Amino acid sequence: MAYEFNFDLTKVSRSFFRELAKFSDHKGIHRKIGDFVKSVIDRFKIQRLTGLPLSDAVKVIDDLVDIYAKNLSHEEEFEKTANRALFLPHCSRKYMDQRCQAEFDPKLSTYKCQHCSEDCLINKASEIGEERGYDTYILPGGSCIPKILNGRNYEAVVGVACPHEIQLAMRHLEEIGLPYQSVPLLRNGCSNTEFNLETFEQTL
Repeated sequence: MAYEFNFDLTKVSRSFFRELAKFSDHKGIHRKIGDFVKSVIDRFKIQRLTGLPLSDAVKVIDDLVDIYAKNLSHEEEFEKTANRALFLPHCSRKYMDQRCQAEFDPKLSTYKCQHCSEDCLINKASEIGEERGYDTYILPGGSCIPKILNGRNYEAVVGVACPHEIQLAMRHLEEIGLPYQSVPLLRNGCSNTEFNLETFEQTL
């Protein structure tokens, strides 16, 4: 089930994400995670900056820690791959109407960026991915992933999505044995979602 709330972590200090990544690298993470999550929520003033109730903040941070840990566990295998797919969220496009010139492929239920707006986050991410040799897909949802992967010999995947969608995609990718790296959204919702472009580049 998707989050029943929206979150915005764009105002949170970058050191917060470094702290999460550092903690995710520790052994025995699941024995310590509850206390850690509550401590970082308090230390980095997550509730005040996001307006989230504690239970919702805990859910998001808990998912982020798990995502960072899974990224680390797949990193070595991921780095050995060459033929990769990149999945981007359509909700991070600058425009969600006819001003966006992205072409929709009904067979795969994905969009192809036409680079119509220089300041569009998806335009920038698509260009970076294409320059690095990724086959790039802009998805309306994670349910498109199995259809895209079927019959294509990708060796690895990078996905950008909200933490909940990443969790669902990770389960499928682990079932089929495909290494991956994930970039969680900093702001979710149905439009104007956002992710950190620097983190995205480093992940690729």
